[in-house]
Amino acid sequence: MSSRQIFEQSIDIKANATTVERCFTQLDLMHQWLNPMLECQPVGEWSTDKGSQSRFMIKMPVIQPTLRSTVIEREPGLVVWQFEGFFQGCDRWECQPIESGTRLINRFEFEIPNPLIAFGFNQFAATWTQEDMKAQLTRFQQVAQRL
Repeated sequence: MSSRQIFEQSIDIKANATTVERCFTQLDLMHQWLNPMLECQPVGEWSTDKGSQSRFMIKMPVIQPTLRSTVIEREPGLVVWQFEGFFQGCDRWECQPIESGTRLINRFEFEIPNPLIAFGFNQFAATWTQEDMKAQLTRFQQVAQRL
């Protein structure tokens, strides 16, 4: 039985694909729409070039669970981060031009190797994570449409 899960969300943004892409490739813009409980730190210089690395930390008292991520796919309008830590998988951000602007698709595909953590996530955090992804895309839309 595979424990692989996929959460996919999309939102239409009244901005061109170049502007939308800037919002997920520029760290200062990313921090405007990321969940305030998350912090993204580059490993070395910030980049979304293939092979670049970063850390995503959940800001919690006492412990700060961390995911190490590496850009594994990069094309205009597309970045795929592969991550390792308490989750293993990929976070894909893709722009698709549409008549009214850009459709942004975020696909979070992951496994949780530790059965105890997987159980806890599925019982307590899976629904919250999906709702947070929706809220995050709404914040993203607001940032992109302001630019």
